[in-house]
Amino acid sequence: MKVSFAAPALPRSGALVLTVAKGGALEGLAAEADAAASGALSKAMAASRFDGEAKAAIEVIAPSGLDAERVLIIGVGEELDARLAEDVGGTVYSALAKSGSGSATLVWPQTGSASAAGLGAALAAYRFDKYRTKLEDKDKPALTELVIAAPDTDAARRSYEEDGARVVEAVAFARDFVSEPGNVLYPESYADGLRELEALGVSVEVFDRAALEELKMATLLGVAQGSAREARVVVMHWRGGEGPPIAKGVTFDTGGISIKPSGGMEEMKWDMGGSAAVAGAMRAVAGRKAAANVVGIVGLVENMPSATAQRPGDVVTSYSGQTVEVINTDAEGRLVLADLLAYVIERYEPRAVVDLATLTGAMVMALAHEYAGVFSNNDALAESLISAGAAVDEKLWRFPLHDAYDKMLESPIADMRNIGSSREAGAITAAQFLKRFVGETPWAHLDIAGTAWTGKARPTVPKGATGYGVRLLDRLVRDVCES
Repeated sequence: MKVSFAAPALPRSGALVLTVAKGGALEGLAAEADAAASGALSKAMAASRFDGEAKAAIEVIAPSGLDAERVLIIGVGEELDARLAEDVGGTVYSALAKSGSGSATLVWPQTGSASAAGLGAALAAYRFDKYRTKLEDKDKPALTELVIAAPDTDAARRSYEEDGARVVEAVAFARDFVSEPGNVLYPESYADGLRELEALGVSVEVFDRAALEELKMATLLGVAQGSAREARVVVMHWRGGEGPPIAKGVTFDTGGISIKPSGGMEEMKWDMGGSAAVAGAMRAVAGRKAAANVVGIVGLVENMPSATAQRPGDVVTSYSGQTVEVINTDAEGRLVLADLLAYVIERYEPRAVVDLATLTGAMVMALAHEYAGVFSNNDALAESLISAGAAVDEKLWRFPLHDAYDKMLESPIADMRNIGSSREAGAITAAQFLKRFVGETPWAHLDIAGTAWTGKARPTVPKGATGYGVRLLDRLVRDVCES
């Protein structure tokens, strides 16, 4: 959907969207529109007890006296900030997407948050209909343009074009990857897709199986050895300051020999949500030409059962030299991350490392789909991540790391097991496993198992792939590397 900006004026076609603050008073253009419609708008508000509560909306169809096909009146509450503006913009899009109107004019009360309203609407407009060939017209969005009428049009336009539009592109980039089926998105095709970032000035380096064998990334390669699709590792580098985020990228996860139940296994195409977040974040920082030095690295594998698959009980030697007894082949993400963490720290000596992964079902049990979990060996980094997440509505909740949990990873024949000795504290023991590969480097692990995909739409996030982590990482780079 196209987002544009114009001077405040009532439209001659399409839909008209009017904002009303808490209390329900029509002011400015809204009052003019009500007068032109002989009070029809205020009467509709009174009849529906509409008082301007944030994100509450009513619709008046074809009001006499106005050129607009319909008028949507939406509440903006008592305090309109950028975060609420995004949600209001997303709510406007969702309310009008299938209304039949091809365009809408949103009369916005302030310049400062006008760009945020456009961002929210554009994020809400994401759809992945690539493989749907029989959609009826009524099921397709008709709304293709949102014009935001703000007091300072030029300032709002600049803000959106320099920042908001780049975020929309980056989030859509990540959502597309997560939405693709496993027969289309596999390690080689995923790596090819990431080369698109080169056009933005990101250097993209792809390691194939031979290169990974030479690097001795055995824990990563062990996950991939049961698949006909060979592993890839992709390093993306935007040069400028310090601080690389990193993630795993399991393109499809059956569980390997420790195979998952068949019910819901199709959802495992989403298991690369962490890597997609890193790819999207790289697009965001490059798109806005961030004054930072950011490295993103993703390990791309398929975890499949076959005659060549890794077996429970196998022992592998990681890139760091530490040995791992593989108790459960379905705990594969941490094996991928183990090699990536050690490699990126040795090669780049970063100021800080952040990894993202849809790592454990235990995290979903703990936080459902509202928060992602964060584990860190550095309080300042953890606080920066939590703050960045709050600013963009990608919420984090911190979990503990402690030696008591570390003991649950002890193995009788190797340096460690890949899962804890019991089902207790599964997300924590996974983080404790990763901690063994970072040394003293400031590090944070984000378990996004419950937030990479949603079955319930939110104002700026349609059902499906969320792109969770893209905006959080981009905001972290702004706050920590560019401040």
